[in-house]
Amino acid sequence: MPSANSLSAASTPPAPSIASTAPAAPTSSTPAKSPVKPKTVSDWCTPLVARLPKVSLTDCKNSKLSPTGANSLNGFPVLFRDIKADAKHPQAIRVLLLGGIHGDEQTASSVVFKWMDAMQKSPLEFNWRVAPVVNPDGLLAPKPRRVNARGIDLNRNFPTPNWQKEAPSYWARVTRSDPRRYPGKAPISEPESRWVYETIEKYKPDVIISVHAPFGVLDFDGPTTPPNRFGRLIYNRVGVYPGSLGNYSGLHKDIPVVTIELPNATQMPPDAEVQRIWQDMQSWIRQNVATPLKTARNP
Repeated sequence: MPSANSLSAASTPPAPSIASTAPAAPTSSTPAKSPVKPKTVSDWCTPLVARLPKVSLTDCKNSKLSPTGANSLNGFPVLFRDIKADAKHPQAIRVLLLGGIHGDEQTASSVVFKWMDAMQKSPLEFNWRVAPVVNPDGLLAPKPRRVNARGIDLNRNFPTPNWQKEAPSYWARVTRSDPRRYPGKAPISEPESRWVYETIEKYKPDVIISVHAPFGVLDFDGPTTPPNRFGRLIYNRVGVYPGSLGNYSGLHKDIPVVTIELPNATQMPPDAEVQRIWQDMQSWIRQNVATPLKTARNP
């Protein structure tokens, strides 16, 4: 399994040609002139916890996050941690757990920090790769916002089939050019979405859990049986969108994607509900995601 060092900038292959040219940004969306360049854990955690409900500085430090080698447009690292299964599970399922793709959905990051704390308190049966804040620039903007520093919705920036035709058309026709849902001019044009894309290619997760807010439901894309409920969240399809992670990974790559929509973007669920969602998620994975076959292509 890759380590933090193996995901350093030096070892990350260049992005595919479709993302080789970043789209021009409107003046209002131009990244800050003085990029944030944190050097220590406290430098990462202090600004993050100021925006995240019910996450303390100690919680953030105890998560032991490391830089992936990918930085946001403003220079903030996309942070992650690999947490391995107990030795009793040598062929453990690989889970990619993502929070905060939309920066104004603060609880989507906070709940991932809470689950990381739970992971460290008991043996695990799955391998987890966890990135609680995929869009740090959106979260850390003067007012948290959905899009990244270039004004692009990262969850419309994945290379779904016919993206060049469908994503801009959908944005203009269905959203009426809503700036909060702008997909960009090319798929995986952004460093944050490109990191998720490359992680899927290298880490080869067996299932992806992506946390959002505030619809208060579960969504699902891909093979296997959808979950009925996690805690109080009940399965209810939200939709399939050009460029979304669910569309790309679930429908195009055949990797199941569960989208957890918490009921509120700024107010955390009760602790007991956070724990119920966590337990129900693991039960669903255990029952519905096949243990991977270890091959030369999937070591």
